Amino acid sequence: MSGPSLLTHRHVEVFRAVMTAGSVTGAAAALFTSQPTISRELSRMERLLRLVLFERLRGRLQPTAQAYALFEEVQRSYAGLERVADTALRLRQFTQGQLSLACLPAFSHALMPGACARFQAAHPGVSMSVNPCESPLLEERLAAQAHDLGVTEHDTVLAGAQPSPLLELDEVAVLPAGHPLLAKKRLAEADFAGQDFVSFHPRDRYRQWVDKVFAEAGVDRQLAVETDSAVAVCAMVRHGLGLAIVNPLTALALSGPESGIAVRPLSFAVPFRVYSVRPAHRPGNALVARFEAALQAECDALREAIAHSWERPARGRRTRNG
Repeated sequence: MSGPSLLTHRHVEVFRAVMTAGSVTGAAAALFTSQPTISRELSRMERLLRLVLFERLRGRLQPTAQAYALFEEVQRSYAGLERVADTALRLRQFTQGQLSLACLPAFSHALMPGACARFQAAHPGVSMSVNPCESPLLEERLAAQAHDLGVTEHDTVLAGAQPSPLLELDEVAVLPAGHPLLAKKRLAEADFAGQDFVSFHPRDRYRQWVDKVFAEAGVDRQLAVETDSAVAVCAMVRHGLGLAIVNPLTALALSGPESGIAVRPLSFAVPFRVYSVRPAHRPGNALVARFEAALQAECDALREAIAHSWERPARGRRTRNG
């Protein structure tokens, strides 16, 4: 009996080598075999498949249209095998463990790099994968046990996940360098009246909190730009498009003498909280607790840095919890 069922991996390997090398000679060299062997295997493959894969022109093989179509499928199969091999290589290279981490995009630049550096200093052989995800996708992935640990802003109860508080601070105002309001050490709601304002999209929870603050104070701002991320908000502020209110971690990471952005505390408070989230049913990983310790150390360091970067908040200010 002849047919595709008798096709072997060797046939596919020879075919791929000829297509890749462009000649029988090159394929024989790549596979450490003889040219007659390559020619024989190709002929057998053609008989088994009942296809003409090559035309013999003046002693050279010219692939047919069927050969090119088959080669595309072979390449896809080999790509899958190569991914398996690459994964195995990474597992061998990081024999001391792996961590799969997920976080909001704001944390991927303002919190996770420092935490990862602290952790890696103590555990140099561990491989870490950091996966930024927006809400609610982040929460869905954590509830689905897709990562060892997550970092989020919300303590929403998730099925199959356990949040733990890491940090609590307040949102801050960011202003373009040279803005007149920088003459003030702290900004109140009324200071934003009539000012161009860069905001998050209406579905964002912090946007909703901030809008409520100004609505209750009877203050109208001029909405200049809406965007999704704190990094994008700060970039808009840097280019003079307006003022904004963002989380203090992003403000700390992106502000500075040469940044084009300045930061001021607020006389009212919009709380900003950071939580680590452990999927409850994911197989145990002893490294998770150690990474949480690194996260907590980085949060503590950032809290101190923020306290020394801007004036400490005055006591007795009004708190807005949304």
